[in-house]
Amino acid sequence: MNKVWSKVELARHADRPAALDYINIIFTDFIELHGDRLFADDKAFVCGIAKFNDQPVTIIAQQKGRNTKEKIERNFAMPHPEGYRKALRFMKQAEKFKRPIICFVDTPGAFCGIGAEERGQGEAIARNLLEMSQLKVPVISIIIGEGGSGGALAVAVADEVWMLENSIYSILSPEGFATILWKNSARAKEAAEIMKMTAEDLKGFGIIDKIIREKKGGAHRDVNYTANHMKDEIAASLKRLKAKSMEKLLDDRYDKFRKMGPYKLGDV
Repeated sequence: MNKVWSKVELARHADRPAALDYINIIFTDFIELHGDRLFADDKAFVCGIAKFNDQPVTIIAQQKGRNTKEKIERNFAMPHPEGYRKALRFMKQAEKFKRPIICFVDTPGAFCGIGAEERGQGEAIARNLLEMSQLKVPVISIIIGEGGSGGALAVAVADEVWMLENSIYSILSPEGFATILWKNSARAKEAAEIMKMTAEDLKGFGIIDKIIREKKGGAHRDVNYTANHMKDEIAASLKRLKAKSMEKLLDDRYDKFRKMGPYKLGDV
């Protein structure tokens, strides 16, 4: 069996734990907050305040539904512009009150409907990229299922970016890649091999910083196993990041993403 495609299937598994599953295990006293104060409350995002080991944190999470009704309500975790503006609103609030930010990434990609384009989908994503690069608090982003395109990147400009062992992170879906390259979505399995979208690939390229273990067969086999491992890693990471000065935090974040581009620092 195609090893990469098996990971794609696990990342999309109907029973795979979603963001709220991890939030309920890892954090306490979670209070959900709503709306972007501009247009609407996009339910593809769950945002709020919680405690992590008695420390206040802000949570930004893309949430897939479990059944048909929830999936429709959450728009299959494909955010509209107001979703990204909602996320940014609460990230800026976190910065104001000096709360670390924990992001859970799980989306096939940003919604590409006419209404989303009319309301500025591209600008909303670009604004998040800019603002997240400058946030003056620690930011950790964790890809827990699918990390698709700019829809995922818009909440993944973080000091540390992690992936669950059977998650995927890429410029678009394998089906989309195959359709564009070969005009044949049936070649998605072949595309997945070429795209280098697994946690192991991206860790090797330096795109992500850490791989979070799952039980054999996928995180849905034992959500507590993955959540507890994630909790330990968050605690260690926050301790490390909070020890940095604000200037060091921002410089390191800048350098992290700058080195991923085609140019070296100072070239432009």
